[in-house]
Formats: sequence, structure tokens, C-alpha cells
Amino acid sequence: MAHQQQISLPAKLINGGIAGIVGVTCVFPIDLVKTRLQNQRQGHQIYKNMLDCLVKTVRSEGYFGMYRGAAVNLTLVTPEKAIKLAANDFFRQHLSKNGKGLTVFKEMLAGCGAGICQVVITTPMEMLKIQLQDAGRLAAQQRMAVSATQIARDLLHTQGIQGLYKGLGATLMRDVPFSMVYFPLFAHLNRLGQPSRDESAPFYWAFLSGCLAGSTAAVAVNPCDVVKTRLQSLSKGANEESYNGVVDCVSKIMRKEGPFAFLKGAGCRALVIAPLFGIAQVMYFIGIGEFILDQENKKNIL
Repeated sequence: MAHQQQISLPAKLINGGIAGIVGVTCVFPIDLVKTRLQNQRQGHQIYKNMLDCLVKTVRSEGYFGMYRGAAVNLTLVTPEKAIKLAANDFFRQHLSKNGKGLTVFKEMLAGCGAGICQVVITTPMEMLKIQLQDAGRLAAQQRMAVSATQIARDLLHTQGIQGLYKGLGATLMRDVPFSMVYFPLFAHLNRLGQPSRDESAPFYWAFLSGCLAGSTAAVAVNPCDVVKTRLQSLSKGANEESYNGVVDCVSKIMRKEGPFAFLKGAGCRALVIAPLFGIAQVMYFIGIGEFILDQENKKNIL
């Protein structure tokens, strides 16, 4: 991320927050489809594929049914992006104290640190979002009317704060490798489009690099995302088993559904992550964060 390293951290956080909000709004319906497809079991399939799921969701729940759980994401996506970007910057700076460029190994270490830090926000955000996204799939088997506030209150009352962190291990298994793949891959892809070492890559190149790196990392860690989704789904449909941790979940999925079950929703996840990170690069290229801070500084001077 050669051209981004010169951006101040406050500007980067603003860019990341705006990118997250815009991205979530654009791709949330596909993310909802991903969750529902991943939660389907063999013999109890309501949806054939991504398009079938979208059509059935709109028919049964209306257009806004595709945005079940979006409020949770929109509320927490800014602090999540802030932690992820700040942590990645922090680790990159400390790993390059000698002033030299980072090796791929050190870039992966920085991404690893960022992934570990972000789960503080990611785990409860995903926990609440998944309950709301999957409610429509379960509606055919049981009547459900839930809200994020209700779910959070019930979890805190019955299980304490750890209730919101159910699936923490699986979230770490997904987000740490994702960041280890995404950050170095984007940096190297983006570097290929730089006219010279001191110039930024063109807008379209940064956008495509973000999309390609994001989708590649998303597909690579999809098996972990399937496990995380299953563990964090509190409500079960008829004949749907429960899991006692990551190992038990992996074992039961492999035994009852086969290895290809770990690829459920991979296409949807790639379609979600690619534009999210492509949009993030657009925000950095346009420099919205810098513009906002510059206007604020001018007001303070006046």
C-alpha cells in the first residue's frame, strides 16, 4: 500500500469508515445470501443458489428483507475498519524501523496483528448480524421476530459478555489468515501499477487490486467462514444439529455433508468482499478523509 502509507491515520480512518458504510449498503443483500446458503443442510435446502435465494427473499420478506441485520453492520463497521487499519499501520511501522521496505513475511505479520485486533468488534458484530440474516430462512419452520437489541440483551442476560463472543476462535481463524493474505497481496498488486516508486497507481489499478486481493483472500478462508457462521447461529431449524466448538463443527460438517460443504457461499463471499475493498481504494484515491480534515482545519484557523 505504498500510496496509502503517506495518508495520515485520522484521514485513513475516515476513508475506511466511509468505505465500509458505502460498501455494506451496496453488497449487504449478497452477504445475507451467503449466510443463508452456508447454514443450509443437505436434505433441508430451501435455496438452490444465490439468485434463487435473492428472489425468494424478496418475495417472502420484501425488498428490505434483504437488509436484515444491516443496521448492526452499519453501526459497527466504522470502528471495525478503524481498528483494522490502525493496527495494520502500527505493526507495519514497528516492523520497518530500519527504514527499509517490508518483506512479504513482515507484511503478513502486520496483517496477522490487524486481524487479531479487529475481532474485538468483528465477533459481536457478526454474531448479531447472523441471527438477523438467518431469521428469514428459519421462518418457514418457526415464526421468529427478533431485533439486534433483543438478541444482545438476551445473550448478556443468559451468558454474560462471553455470549456476544461465541465463535471467537472461528472468527480469528477467518480474519487472521484473511488479513495475512489480503494486505501483502494488495500491496504487491498495486505496486505493479505504479508508474514510478514515488507515484501512486492509477485509480482503476488500485480499484482492481483491491477487488482481486479481497476476493482471493475471501475464497481462501471461506471454510473458516462456514464454520464461524454455523457456530454463531443460535437458532436452528428442524433436524439441524448444534456444535460444541470448532473441532466438533468441522468434524460433523465433513462427516454429514462432505468437504464441498466448506465451499458453501464462496462465490457470494467473493462478490461481497471484492467491491468492499475496491470501494475502500476509491475512498483513498479520492481523498475524502483528507478533504474533511482540511476543511475542519480551515474552520479552526478562521
